[in-house]
Amino acid sequence: MGGEWTSRCLEDCMEAIIDYRGKTPKKTNAGVPLVTAKVIKNGRIEEISEFVAEAEYHDWMRRGIPLPGDIVVTTEAPLGEVAQLDGRQVALAQRVITLRGKPDVLHNGYLKYLMMSADVQHQLDGRGTGTTVKGIKQSELRRIVLRFPEVSKQESIAYILSALDDKIELNRQTNETLEAMAQALFKSWFVDFDPVIDNALAAGNEIPEPLQARAAARRALGDARKPLPEEIRREFPDAFEFRDEMGWVPRGWDCGILEDVVVLQRGFDLPRARRTEGGYALAASSGQDGTHNEFKVEGAGVVTGRSGKIGVVRLYLQSHWPLNTTLWVKRFVNSNPYHAYFLLQSLDLEKYAAGSAVPTLNRNHVHSLPQLLAPIRILDAFGDTCDPLYARYETGERHQNSLSSLRDTLLPKLLSGELTIPDAEKLVADAL
Repeated sequence: MGGEWTSRCLEDCMEAIIDYRGKTPKKTNAGVPLVTAKVIKNGRIEEISEFVAEAEYHDWMRRGIPLPGDIVVTTEAPLGEVAQLDGRQVALAQRVITLRGKPDVLHNGYLKYLMMSADVQHQLDGRGTGTTVKGIKQSELRRIVLRFPEVSKQESIAYILSALDDKIELNRQTNETLEAMAQALFKSWFVDFDPVIDNALAAGNEIPEPLQARAAARRALGDARKPLPEEIRREFPDAFEFRDEMGWVPRGWDCGILEDVVVLQRGFDLPRARRTEGGYALAASSGQDGTHNEFKVEGAGVVTGRSGKIGVVRLYLQSHWPLNTTLWVKRFVNSNPYHAYFLLQSLDLEKYAAGSAVPTLNRNHVHSLPQLLAPIRILDAFGDTCDPLYARYETGERHQNSLSSLRDTLLPKLLSGELTIPDAEKLVADAL
């Protein structure tokens, strides 16, 4: 299989290379989605929040119109992120180049994985220039050497790898939905006080003016309002009371400070040189950051960035060891991991960072923030409701990680010809 492969310069394999560097479009809040370098990550295009006005689209896109299936590559900040365009009409921003393979030479789906390969990434890095921010010129990109088999085999390889990516994306979307369900429940119970409003409406009690719009919305749902199980519903009061610290709150709920809900602690200093292979996942606000053979927290835990990623909060369901760049919840007082996770997400933590060179969140900056203290029985009910959602989440995440590992193993072997297509198809079929 390896002897049937061809090596050619990228420019000789392209039907189109579309490059809008040097031009900055006028951005709007709606219109045609604008693909920027910052939304191209990990082989996919993340949620787009910038747009170009439809009336100005064709004037802006004079250098070429990207088509579904085209490959986009970031040329700077960062260099070398790759994704494939779907069926949406999109505009291209600076630092993004679009590649379209010649149909009889290079299949676009295969081109995506080829551009993600270690060999091509190494060439991009080697041909890039710059010290603080590395970028690559189009003239250098054109000289990248691509190695590939004939088109029918390219299509088979792309199909195998994309089947894994499609399942990974489906798992990601499913987990996103599960988390959104838990977050919506948190907002309903602890922010909008829907169960209290429902109980007040049923009892004919007065609704405070600031909550009347929400009450009207709940009333308008009529029979569509999904009632809580009776044992949970009766834990919520049927009236509100005014508290100077928090305004209108459910009757009987206490007011306090964040330290009455959770106690934050700085993470443990564990430099990379002291980390071990295998064992427990090291938790950081940026995601898992290596492994170690010891842990400090058993079971679910919550971490948030102390510097760099101050506003990022993560829930870890496995045992973990918080790192020195992280604040973690040392003790859940009037809370539990799920409640603390969404509560910390709802706080504007960046507002409480101090320091000019490296903004840092000290736990004392937020421990004194006023907080509502819900009864423990309601917090327990919230945790019990979230448990099955996150059990499914954890199963999906494990499957997602397994598929990602398989894809990362197959990619270099398929692109080098080391692994045959039938063998790869069997491995993928067994995994899916």
